[in-house]
Amino acid sequence: MVLLTVTVKAKEAFDEYVKLQVHADQDGDWKARLGRLENVDVGSSIEHSDLIEVSKYLVGQQRDAGEGIVRAWRLDELLKGASVYRPPPPPKPEPTPEYKALMRRLRLEEEQRQYDRMLNPPPNKETFTQRYPNAFDPNTSHGSTGVSNYVDDTTYQDVERQMALILNVLVSIICCAVAIWIAARHWSVPSRLGLSMGGSLTVAVAEVAIYFGYIRRVSEAKTKEGKVVETKEVEETWVIEKAKKANKPVDDGLRFRKGKHR
Repeated sequence: MVLLTVTVKAKEAFDEYVKLQVHADQDGDWKARLGRLENVDVGSSIEHSDLIEVSKYLVGQQRDAGEGIVRAWRLDELLKGASVYRPPPPPKPEPTPEYKALMRRLRLEEEQRQYDRMLNPPPNKETFTQRYPNAFDPNTSHGSTGVSNYVDDTTYQDVERQMALILNVLVSIICCAVAIWIAARHWSVPSRLGLSMGGSLTVAVAEVAIYFGYIRRVSEAKTKEGKVVETKEVEETWVIEKAKKANKPVDDGLRFRKGKHR
């Protein structure tokens, strides 16, 4: 059994069906069914079988009335705009007395806690820096600042050296290409272009080879220097002695006279 929603067209069909069947001699169940169809509202539920039966009856009764009237009572016309009926959700059950008592107790406890917090507010939260303003901070200490500055200076020097090297190589390549182009001005353009590109490529390869040779020699020098063991030798020693103070003799007579005077 499929329940569908009642459309306006279906409501008109039910009213017409009830009007034609009201004088028919039927039993009690049939009259109850007619009463249910008569009291149905738009948007309420109706069984799919009822729609089929009403459509068949109206089409059969008004077959001679014309094609337009018969088409109005067809099942496809009655189903236009209808959808599967979804009953509304059931109402929420009434809370039990135990649940109401529990909620009342929790509400009173929360009000009491709020009142206590209002009378005795908690202390303000402090950060570590606010609580210990003189604590050690590695970011502002003398040692870490020096190391950081040293690293920054070293990195800046490396970047500056690399940029100068790249600029030097580019200037050498461009100058060599321009010089060859000017020197071979009596040659044809393709020959001059090939000679300039070949010369600039040769200069680039030479610059790169010289740079890598320099890097290799620096690495070898660092490795050789790291293998050297530094030795220290004591050339001369001397000892500085602290002069001892001589103990002054105690004047026994003076001490005796002071004691006797007392």
